[in-house]
Amino acid sequence: MNSALPFFRNLDKIYKKPKNETCNSSNKNQVLLARRRNGQNLQGYWEFPGGKIEKNETPQKCLERELLEELSVKSKAGEIIVESVYNYESGSIKLIGIETVLLETNITLSVHDKIQWVTIKNILQYKLAPADIPIAKYLINKR
Repeated sequence: MNSALPFFRNLDKIYKKPKNETCNSSNKNQVLLARRRNGQNLQGYWEFPGGKIEKNETPQKCLERELLEELSVKSKAGEIIVESVYNYESGSIKLIGIETVLLETNITLSVHDKIQWVTIKNILQYKLAPADIPIAKYLINKR
């Protein structure tokens, strides 16, 4: 099962490799991180990719739309698994973790310059966006 995270101004996601992708048993403990491209807010930081929740949009529909816009992959978002609020100097961000299945595996980047499948226990070895760190810690403790 894949996971994802929306929040106020931006929607972040955690996802694991799709079930239809060839992978060994250890891949069930991996998540997808994406690195913010130069010229973007938080450039060079790794994050659970995402975007903005629009008016009258559920977190699940937002997540599906954002995955399509940012990574060019279709997905099916399910239940919420975790929520976290992070306070930046510019304002607060609420992240909502959602179980999500990626329906495609061919990813095309738009606001990121790199993606990486990362073992959950190794997430904190990456330079994560500050708002993503509490979610990463939750995933590590949940394993």
